[in-house]
Amino acid sequence: MKTSSADNAPSPRQVLQTQQAGDDRLAEIGRLQQMLPDLPVETLIKEDLLRLGISFSREALQYCASFKSKSYFIFSFDMVSINEMNQQENLHAPEEIQLVDGPWNLRRTTVSVRVNPSSPWNATLDGESLLLRCGEETISTIQLQEIPEYYQKNLASGQPVHEVAPTIEWGYLVYLTVYRKCQYFGFKEECTFCDINENYRQQVSAGRPYRTVKPLDDVLEALAIIDEVDDRSKAYTLTGGSITSKLRGQGEAEFYASYARAIEERFCGRWIPKAVTQALPVEEQRILKDAGIRIFHPNYEIWDQRLFSIICPGKESYVGRSEWHRRIIAAGDVFGAENVIPNFVAGIEMSHPHGYTDPEAAVDSTREGLEFFMSHGICPRFTVWCPEPLSPLVKEHGNLQPPAPLEYHARLLVAWRDCHREHKLPIPPGYGPPGAGQALFSVSSFMDVIEVAAESRS
Repeated sequence: MKTSSADNAPSPRQVLQTQQAGDDRLAEIGRLQQMLPDLPVETLIKEDLLRLGISFSREALQYCASFKSKSYFIFSFDMVSINEMNQQENLHAPEEIQLVDGPWNLRRTTVSVRVNPSSPWNATLDGESLLLRCGEETISTIQLQEIPEYYQKNLASGQPVHEVAPTIEWGYLVYLTVYRKCQYFGFKEECTFCDINENYRQQVSAGRPYRTVKPLDDVLEALAIIDEVDDRSKAYTLTGGSITSKLRGQGEAEFYASYARAIEERFCGRWIPKAVTQALPVEEQRILKDAGIRIFHPNYEIWDQRLFSIICPGKESYVGRSEWHRRIIAAGDVFGAENVIPNFVAGIEMSHPHGYTDPEAAVDSTREGLEFFMSHGICPRFTVWCPEPLSPLVKEHGNLQPPAPLEYHARLLVAWRDCHREHKLPIPPGYGPPGAGQALFSVSSFMDVIEVAAESRS
């Protein structure tokens, strides 16, 4: 049930608690700056926003409503469910924000928005300026993305283009979640950090025009509209839930390849084609490659052997960790090693009750995975985990499931950057420009910490 803004007004005690929480966050950022002085402060702020989310004042949310809003392109990436959003943040919160200037003179930093009304990080309106504050301290100005022209168009069916082909990374990436669910069902199969199936249900209940499978014709029509009016998008990602048996008579590789094949036949060369699937056998990888996919993301989620079986029980049961890794390495021969970019979910190594309790030990474990893959020329990337309330990890443990500490994320960024540098790997393709002040990838700071000469930035 939605409540009025008066009902939402914080009490003096809540104001003091928010201020104290903000002071604690800034003190921790200061401590980590001293511990890791070569890590850009922008990345510390960005990682903390991703792990803790952001709250919005009523006025700030009203202001944001005139800009590009969250599309919920695959997961919720929120720290409360829609039912707990008393200001209808699900309808008005921005997809991403960019932080600039402020006391730290921040370089432009693109951050995915994760709604959390209790976060010490808050967006407030000061006159005509939208500001990021931590507690009561002003951190930066917030810039928002204008609503793209294609977001205001509908398909012939009446379906909004942005429901079929939303863009993220400030418009760089068209995100095509063509299968909205996952066939890893129930506590014996679902990845415990993931809310893809539950998010589908809550979005449908909230009235969003989700469809389990996006019709190919709709995808092509939406892309044609984007192609006609947009020159910012440079890549698309084909993705969705895992297919463990068949979907509409097709296995996973052929299902996603059918979309890639049609897109590449019609728009050959327009976008960099990427696909996120399970770690498929080589013969199925070739189906994707032959369909036109250039970049392959066979996400391995977590490196630790013990935790993989606990956190990814379906993937352990259907494929197995060792076989998953063998398939990732084999993909280097199919796509080229630099085009194999598996994701892991940064922070679930420290999830309760089975994970690490020491940030340094958790990063040491994850570094083993980075070394393993990067030594083969394959460069993993990562998404910052925030505990989503509809995921099994949070449903089972509730408020006892905090995000990983900021120190973990700071140490991980250093480990990733140093490993990438030591193995002399290229800038990951399909992610836009690298470097602090340039990166557009918004769900972690791995692209922000890549050090490049100014003249090589694009």
